[in-house]
Amino acid sequence: MATKKKMLQAAAGQAGGAGLDIDELFSTYLYTGNGSARSINNGIDLSNEGGIILTKSRGGSQNFALADTEQGVGKYLQTNSTLPTRTDSYAQETYIAFNNNGYNLGIDSGADTVNRNGYQYVSWTCRKAPKFFDVVTYNGTGSAQNINHDLGAEPGMIIVKSTSGSDSFRVYHRGAHASSPQNYYLNFNEASAPAAATTIWNDTAPTSTQFTVGTSASVNGSSDSYIAYLFAHNNNNGGFGPDGDADVIKCDTYTGNGSTNGPEIDLGFEPQLVMIKSVDDSGHWLLIDVMRGAPQGTYSTVLRPNTSDPEANSSGIWGIDILPNGFKPNQTQSQYNANGSKYIYMAIRRGPLAPPESATEVFDVSSYSSNGNSNIYNTGFNADLNINTDVTASENNYIIDRLRGSPYLKTNDAGPDATGASTFWNTGNNLLDIHTAWWGNTTGVTSWSWKRAPGYFDVVAFTSQASGSTKSFSHNLTVAPEMVWFKNRPNSDPWLIYHSALGLNKYLVLNTGAAEATEASWISTPSATEVTGIKDNMTYNNSTYIAYLFASLPGISKVGSYTGTGATLNIDCGFTSGARFVLLKRTDSTGEWRVFDTARGIVAGNDPLLNLNSTNPQEAFDDLIDPYSAGFTLTSSGMVNVSGGSYIFYAIA
Repeated sequence: MATKKKMLQAAAGQAGGAGLDIDELFSTYLYTGNGSARSINNGIDLSNEGGIILTKSRGGSQNFALADTEQGVGKYLQTNSTLPTRTDSYAQETYIAFNNNGYNLGIDSGADTVNRNGYQYVSWTCRKAPKFFDVVTYNGTGSAQNINHDLGAEPGMIIVKSTSGSDSFRVYHRGAHASSPQNYYLNFNEASAPAAATTIWNDTAPTSTQFTVGTSASVNGSSDSYIAYLFAHNNNNGGFGPDGDADVIKCDTYTGNGSTNGPEIDLGFEPQLVMIKSVDDSGHWLLIDVMRGAPQGTYSTVLRPNTSDPEANSSGIWGIDILPNGFKPNQTQSQYNANGSKYIYMAIRRGPLAPPESATEVFDVSSYSSNGNSNIYNTGFNADLNINTDVTASENNYIIDRLRGSPYLKTNDAGPDATGASTFWNTGNNLLDIHTAWWGNTTGVTSWSWKRAPGYFDVVAFTSQASGSTKSFSHNLTVAPEMVWFKNRPNSDPWLIYHSALGLNKYLVLNTGAAEATEASWISTPSATEVTGIKDNMTYNNSTYIAYLFASLPGISKVGSYTGTGATLNIDCGFTSGARFVLLKRTDSTGEWRVFDTARGIVAGNDPLLNLNSTNPQEAFDDLIDPYSAGFTLTSSGMVNVSGGSYIFYAIA
């Protein structure tokens, strides 16, 4: 049955409105093999729409396995090999079904593993869709021929492989040559430089309906069979997202500068996957994605589809900073950032593009029970921010996010980034691995998780500008944030909090219970695309920061304020089933950052009280907060409802 979002997209699409969301087109999926038949549910409709799956063992020296719906189940190619399509009995046990929400894997009995018990895997899935991706099969003739496709746009990159012969994967990329890319080819299975040859693409540029192959047996041998994978290049003509105007894929070039502060590549969107290849000389194809790890300011986790090597993440080798509008290299390795060298890339946008329809899609609160899983939480989505603490003991409140990777901060402390676990974010899809050195199998851990989504929540890692200028950064919240948390990463500076109810002359500090502080015009009114005007004295020069941006989304979240009455007070957030999470702070006087949630209890009775700015364990207090279908109710008790007191709050349904 079609979801409400898909039905709205279909109706709007008929009128030239909404387009597909990137989460319906592309998935990076992490999982642990179990050696038995299983389903990989990644939300991609392969059975009806068609597409490809590329799988690699992350820690082992196994081949890349590339399957597609055109050749069918029980078959795959190896991108690091010239071998034809594998169809033996093992292959028939590997990819065994394409589904409307992913695919099925069979038992694992061979060397080219995709499901070996205990092995860690990554799979990338692309769905066929106009202006994004297409798959075409054809038979060779030995004479130049045009091959029809349904991409509906000029391809930015084409990969062709003989499925019947032992030939290299031939690659066309629009950036392989400045003026005549159709005269050049690369090999996807090799770390080689582009080569000139008119026999590959017949000196003919691809169009929105066709591409041309020449007389080379690698792309058009008589009576041989071939498959072509076509990737689009959007240039303000993508047609995706709720307004039907978003780009989701780019295939282009950049020039390296040989610096750890590399060139900024402006995509017009924030990527979730980037593939890079040198075109000035030989060099590996580098695959980087945010699911496996591309933390800001340090090395990225890299796989190379032209080798069987396990993933690498050595410091000082490869690394890109993910930016709100693109990416930039942060290391000097010659294969992707030599001074003056040219590189091609393919980048795919981070999703989702549409706001969530339910709070459970983007927020999870869980209280851990000792079940032997070492604090691995299934949040139901790929989380981007997490705060966790042991509420039964005098413990820190740890805060981690996907953009920073392994480092952690504390909401109760002004200290800098500290090194945490590399497995926080990449254990598996929908899984969050809370650092076992903190908690082990402690039963009192509570965990709050957020997913980035338009209109709801965003995370930005940024570097402050030089002294003498106000600071600013762009974001992808798509609406003006109503609350922003700022933290300097390398220094022991306090958490600065902007809240729309306080205006532009006041700020709060997250790691203390202090009342609002005054700093005239310390920030300008945030917009739907930027946070600007942060005063020079509020940040260090050329220092790194993390920012969390929160907004009110009808039925999902509410950023607001109220004045205490000393009597029962209903806070209407526009919800229908009450609040699962509430954060409160008194602003005109000292008051802690009080946090309540339904995992620990928002009940009609005494409530456990926990403070984000303190290491104190939660306390059993008098009745402070009660359930209310439209939001939450504050009782006549003090502390969170003092008569005449000014308060801010943040609530999630």
